[in-house]
Amino acid sequence: MLLSTWTKACINPSEPPESVKSELAKINKRQDDLIRFIRHFEETQLNPMVKVTHAISVRFDTIMKNLGTKIDSEMAASRENIQSILKKIDEVYGSQKELMQDVSNKQNLLYHYQKDKTNQLFNLIALYADLASCGLTDWKRKERLKEEIDKLINSKP
Repeated sequence: MLLSTWTKACINPSEPPESVKSELAKINKRQDDLIRFIRHFEETQLNPMVKVTHAISVRFDTIMKNLGTKIDSEMAASRENIQSILKKIDEVYGSQKELMQDVSNKQNLLYHYQKDKTNQLFNLIALYADLASCGLTDWKRKERLKEEIDKLINSKP
C-alpha cells in the first residue's frame, strides 16, 4: 500500500530528492490538486445535494404545517358535528323519557283502577254468594245484603 501511494504521488524512494524546494513544490502542487478536487466535488456533488435536501425539508415542513392545520380544522368540525348529534339525541331521548314517564304514570293509574274494580267485583260475588245461600227465613239478612250490593254497584271509586 505504501508503494502504491508513492507511485501515485510520483515519489521514488530509491532516487535521492533533487532539492527540498522542488519537493515542497511537488507537495504544494499535490495539496492544490486535492483542494481543487475537493472544491470541484463540493460544487458539483455536495452543494446540489444540500440544496435539494433543504428544498425537500422546506416542502416537508410546509406540507406538515398544512396537514396539521387541516387535521385541526377537521377535528373541530367533527367535534361540532358530534356535539350537535349529542344534543339531538338528548332532545329525542328527553322527550321520549317524558313520554315514557307519562305512559308509566297512566299504567299505574290503570293498574290501581283495575285492582279496585277487581276487588269490588270480588266483594259483589261474595255478597251474591251470601245472598244465594240465605234461606227463605233470613229476609232481614237478604235486605241488608241487597242494600250492600246496591251501595257497592252505585259507589264511585
